[in-house]
Amino acid sequence: MVIVRYVYKGKSRFVQNVQNSVHTCKRTTIKALFWGPRKALETPDTDCSLGDFTLTGSGLEGDSTSSGKPQIVFVSAVSSILEVPSAEWDACNLDSTGPEKFNPFLSHGFLSSLEESGSAVKETGWIPQHIIARDEHKNIFGVVPLYLKSHSYGEYVFDHAWADAYYSYGSRYYPKLQCCVPFTPVTGQRFLLRDTPYKDQVFDILVSAMKDLTAKVQVSSLHVTFPLESEWHRMKEKGFLQRMGMQYHWKNHNYKNFDEFLMDMKQNKRRSIRQDRKKISAQNLTMKRLRGDEITFLLIPLDSAYTFGVGFPFLYGSLLTEI
Repeated sequence: MVIVRYVYKGKSRFVQNVQNSVHTCKRTTIKALFWGPRKALETPDTDCSLGDFTLTGSGLEGDSTSSGKPQIVFVSAVSSILEVPSAEWDACNLDSTGPEKFNPFLSHGFLSSLEESGSAVKETGWIPQHIIARDEHKNIFGVVPLYLKSHSYGEYVFDHAWADAYYSYGSRYYPKLQCCVPFTPVTGQRFLLRDTPYKDQVFDILVSAMKDLTAKVQVSSLHVTFPLESEWHRMKEKGFLQRMGMQYHWKNHNYKNFDEFLMDMKQNKRRSIRQDRKKISAQNLTMKRLRGDEITFLLIPLDSAYTFGVGFPFLYGSLLTEI
């Protein structure tokens, strides 16, 4: 079995080919979403335990982990974020960023909303396989949002060429493991760690556990998309290789009004935008900005499904009420 590991850093992705001598796979024809009929993923038939690890060194004075004996960390994969207490998940998120840069997309509330609304679940090709590191007292030291996927939609990084290459050689590319925030191409932490003296070791343990899970469930590849630059560099040291990509971000340079914004453009661009805006007025269309509590059932039916242009539903209207 050939395992391919990727890491994307906003602009980047790592790739590594590793020959696994333990597992082999038959040469079968692959059917992915863009080649054949859509099929729901099967939950991995494997023990959720990913082993236990010993932390070396002693904790800082006054730290709850300081006990005079080696600390043991138990790592496992859970099939739903609801199996993790929200306070502990969010504590990992907060410690990873600090309160000034708290990332709401990595919060327990946001990720659980994706699951409870039916947007990121088995039926849509996303099986949660979140990695959790706990000590012997069940205290959580670190978490990683991870999904087993049957397609590449909702990631905003396109790897269809890799899937095509696997297919041409008679191998299957899907399912694959994806570390990301579903439907959210925003750079942020992918390894959420409590601020303990052991956090660097916990990072290494979580990376090792992700590799072990990749081999254990016998999938083609492991992907980490839009991590922080520091994570990006550290994962390269762990055997991940790099692929570059590009994003375009619009920034408001203190424009006083829309006309001032247009003045930064060439004349033909300004003319084209103004013509498009006139078409909206001619059709008697109006735009209204609503806050979350103003979005009612009349505006967005809860059973509505929103697609990514491929005909398969992913985001459901109920997600808005969950958030």
